[in-house]
Amino acid sequence: MIDLTPFLPLIYFGVILLLTWVFSYVASLVIWGLMRRSNPQVTAAAQRLGVVIVWLVGIVFAVQELGVGVDALLLVLALLGVAAIVALRQPLENFGSKYFADLYTPFKIGDTIRVGEQSGKVIEVNAMSTILLSEDDHLIALPNSIFLRESVVNLTPQAWKELIVPITLPGSVDLPSFESEMMKALSHLRLRLDRRYPPVFTLKSRSAQSTDLHLTVMVRRPEDRDPVLAEVNLRLTETMERARGSAVRPMAPGGPAEAHP
Repeated sequence: MIDLTPFLPLIYFGVILLLTWVFSYVASLVIWGLMRRSNPQVTAAAQRLGVVIVWLVGIVFAVQELGVGVDALLLVLALLGVAAIVALRQPLENFGSKYFADLYTPFKIGDTIRVGEQSGKVIEVNAMSTILLSEDDHLIALPNSIFLRESVVNLTPQAWKELIVPITLPGSVDLPSFESEMMKALSHLRLRLDRRYPPVFTLKSRSAQSTDLHLTVMVRRPEDRDPVLAEVNLRLTETMERARGSAVRPMAPGGPAEAHP
């Protein structure tokens, strides 16, 4: 008989990593279930954070089975984390502010805004800063973090009418079918929307893993913004649940797979 005693630490190491993968998958599903009525991009970010936390915990337990001092490992990780945060504080602040600005700041490229004592037309929004073109043709670079500290005034006429909702879809979702379903769902809001401007989907980026869209709708009255946003998020969640739950038919010989509507 083979004595497996010397290999037990490696076996336990592998089992813990396998269990960590399972728990990370379950954690992602649980977070999605708890936050499915929230903004899809916020939900996706929370899922990624949850998976990272589960993996960090699992790796610590797995390494402990190999006889490595966990205290020393945790200390090194903590020191590296603190050093990274201190060194990258400003870029991280600007990058994170850009993310929240995309979700909650009511302006886009082409709008004229005022932030503090600076004003101009928005001509670029990147990961670190927002670029304005002033009336005297000067470029103004505003760190994205300023939008979390200062009041932003959108000077564009009737800017209040436009409502932009960011959407993140899994790469497996059929985009034309999703847009068609959402257009049907949004027909219930026609009394609250400006009929001159139908809802528009804008593709921002697409990969095998995910698709990022912006849905733009124009409300009729200022007081309609919050009800319309809540209704759009509800319809969006329902449509995404149906899209995720669509079954895939087995592939016929010589032919592609078909998705159930």
